[in-house]
Amino acid sequence: MTKSGLANMTKGLNTGADKDSPARTEGARLPEVFTDVLYLTNQPVMPAEVKRLLKRKGLSFLVLPIDDFPKVLHCLGLIGTVIVDAKGLDVSQQQKLARIIESLEMGNVGAILLNHRVKLPVKSFSLSSAPVKSFSLASMAESVSLDELWVRISVNLAYRRKGSEFFVRPASPPMQMESSHNKLAEKLQITGELVDELTEQLRMAGLVQRDFLPRRMPETERIKWANVFMPAEWVSGDIFDVARIDEQHVGFYVADAVGHAMPAALLTIFVKQALVMRETIGGDYRIFSPTEVMTTLNRRIAEQKLSGYQFATCCYCLLNIETLELTYSRAGHPYPVLIRPDEEPRQLESQGPLLGIFEQSEYEQQTVQLQSGDKLLVYSDGAEPFIGSFNNVTGFSFSDEFYRIKDLPVGEMMDNLNQLIGTQQLAPSEIDDTTAVALEVL
Repeated sequence: MTKSGLANMTKGLNTGADKDSPARTEGARLPEVFTDVLYLTNQPVMPAEVKRLLKRKGLSFLVLPIDDFPKVLHCLGLIGTVIVDAKGLDVSQQQKLARIIESLEMGNVGAILLNHRVKLPVKSFSLSSAPVKSFSLASMAESVSLDELWVRISVNLAYRRKGSEFFVRPASPPMQMESSHNKLAEKLQITGELVDELTEQLRMAGLVQRDFLPRRMPETERIKWANVFMPAEWVSGDIFDVARIDEQHVGFYVADAVGHAMPAALLTIFVKQALVMRETIGGDYRIFSPTEVMTTLNRRIAEQKLSGYQFATCCYCLLNIETLELTYSRAGHPYPVLIRPDEEPRQLESQGPLLGIFEQSEYEQQTVQLQSGDKLLVYSDGAEPFIGSFNNVTGFSFSDEFYRIKDLPVGEMMDNLNQLIGTQQLAPSEIDDTTAVALEVL
């Protein structure tokens, strides 16, 4: 489901309960308008990843203890889908679980059972097998990432929204309605299988894309690195790299393909291969200047004459780790930010158009001398709302949130930026891939 589709679906809904502990129904308001997700749990808190996912996708949600489920039976028509956190259920509650699933099945409400967190390279949960067959439940325990969990939620909501307008199960359904329901169930099962297959393919594509990211930063006694990489969907239209060119130089960049999803992700892989930092000539080599890197990359993208008018932005920097001289060039990308102790942060400006529009585009480069205590931040436009904003009167102004974190050590600064991005409540249409690379001169 598209972001705009979900935005239209949830438009006008109240924000769901945002509590650190399960809400009790006594004295608490039950759903009065359509609530996208009912989260049933006996745990003291909802997993932070799940809460962040629901907020970022703009979904309303309510958290309730599993034992309180009977109290919402009369208002199942106002619930889109149910997530049951099955972790730590005792025997009696496991028996109740079958009745809960059966009630949801009768009410045509899809359910997703979370078993426990799985220690995998990506944030994942395990889906429990279900005692009652349902199109939205896994037939066996399997590990799913947050992206897959989101797909299951969105599919359940899509069917719920569509089906609730015309499908109500009577107490004694006529034969033709039973037949119609069976056909619908078959179609839903087939659709669910196709969604599962597509989800797995996208998940694998996302993992392959991450394989192109640097596994290790070229840190030295004097230079410390940190990064944030947060795709808006399964795959990202952003990519970055930090590479040791020789004993004295490090090249690094952040690139952002215009657009989202798979087409943008494919372009990032091309950027990764086409951006060359040096050339070998016989037994020697030559390091390309940032201007040469941008010019060559632009020409290679433009030569492809990509369908769909695909372009990209990029900021490439060359750092001499001995002299601390930094040379940089950019192509339609947000300006890098220099953070110097006891000074106002400032943008490092250089001019250059988007990559891939004209083969003969020219790119300039600038040089800045770094010193002890300096930090440099290069980021994609997905991070810009958290860094600052621009207006025609005052120009670019850094945000209060950025001022609060800018003086922290680079690792803590990026951890705080990552948390800030993850907890911001944005409309689905405003969510973008977010990437940032930062260094600190110790």
